Amino acid sequence: MEKPAHHLFVCGSFRANGAPAGACVKKDSLALVQYLQEEVDSRGLTGVLVSMTGCLNACVHGPVVIDYPAGHWYKNVTPSAAEEILDAIENDTVAEAHLMRS
Repeated sequence: MEKPAHHLFVCGSFRANGAPAGACVKKDSLALVQYLQEEVDSRGLTGVLVSMTGCLNACVHGPVVIDYPAGHWYKNVTPSAAEEILDAIENDTVAEAHLMRS
């Protein structure tokens, strides 16, 4: 497997005890992973990998998606926001409207 140019990590809210207890899973992050993967496949984005993570400890911003290695943290990601994030990846830009600011 080649190293992806963009690895999208979606918070799955799983805690150390294995239970999905955070906000992201309650806001449908599981469906978001599937949606992102389907969009990546349908767009033919071979340099983009989608994975689910444990809790990212940013519950108030959930669902959270991290674009690694770019280091962009996206907040409140919906399918519409996910499309904008993928558009930005395709255009080598950043989906500024969805960035989590510190």
